[in-house]
Amino acid sequence: MSIAFTFPGQGSQQVGMGKELSDHFAAARAVFEEVDDALGQKLSGLMFDGPQDELTLTANAQPALMAVSMAVVRVLEAEHGITVDGAAAFVAGHSLGEYSALAAAGTFSVADAARLLKTRGQAMQEATPVGTGAMAALLGLDFDAAAAVAADAAQDEVCEAANDNAPGQVVVSGHKSAVERAVNIAKERGARRAVLLPVSAPFHCSLMSPAADVMAEALASVDMKQPVVPVVANVSASALTDPREIRDHLVKQVTGTVRWRECTGFMAANGVDLMCELGAGKVLSGMVRRNAPEATALTIGTPDDIANAAQTLS
Repeated sequence: MSIAFTFPGQGSQQVGMGKELSDHFAAARAVFEEVDDALGQKLSGLMFDGPQDELTLTANAQPALMAVSMAVVRVLEAEHGITVDGAAAFVAGHSLGEYSALAAAGTFSVADAARLLKTRGQAMQEATPVGTGAMAALLGLDFDAAAAVAADAAQDEVCEAANDNAPGQVVVSGHKSAVERAVNIAKERGARRAVLLPVSAPFHCSLMSPAADVMAEALASVDMKQPVVPVVANVSASALTDPREIRDHLVKQVTGTVRWRECTGFMAANGVDLMCELGAGKVLSGMVRRNAPEATALTIGTPDDIANAAQTLS
């Protein structure tokens, strides 16, 4: 059995996440304390008790999701001796989840990952004035068709494919009026559904260029080690081990398409037959069935999940 560890992105956050892990495991509590200390903020309190609108803010949601993922990683190691390099052939994460994957693989410390994600969230939020950008899910069109919709909708504005999540599930991002045009064009071209998403900024498109500049500077100042297993990068859907390449890809990721369908397919093509999603929610596990039907998905986010996973992974 060949295993990949995957890490969720924004949208998987919910009030109460991580609390059961904290209540049951000292290793999880240590991660949450490390993140709180790194940020000078009681982020764990926001995660456990809300309010939801504050937790959903990009600058909070991103480090919070990483913290829950890393809590699962540390509990698997402390309680069951299951390590990333001992169990996984690859790690990969969806958007911010790529930072979780890199922290799990030892490229970043948890504290550095938290600070980078706080910076990333703030920079992405501040890259465009509130209300000028939007994102929309185009369902039922393949990637090429969705990209063509985005190009035709742009009309001298920005409208680009932001997320290639699964067959027939593509997200476009850009100026609000252009994205609204894309929704209408997609429906005319046979999309099963095309709907604006409740997001606060147009992520993963060229409007995020100011945030990419911020992240280039932030990443340049952080110590990055070679990951203990290869990370499958969002923007290239290829496996990386060189810290310099990883840094370059993380900067490109801010404005580039998240090629998650291809990332999953790459891991399956390279022998992975069990994809374990570590952290909050089970969005990525749901995509495995569509992106790599020959592989099995396993969600690991609660104490019960960890107990079950220990039997499978040990």
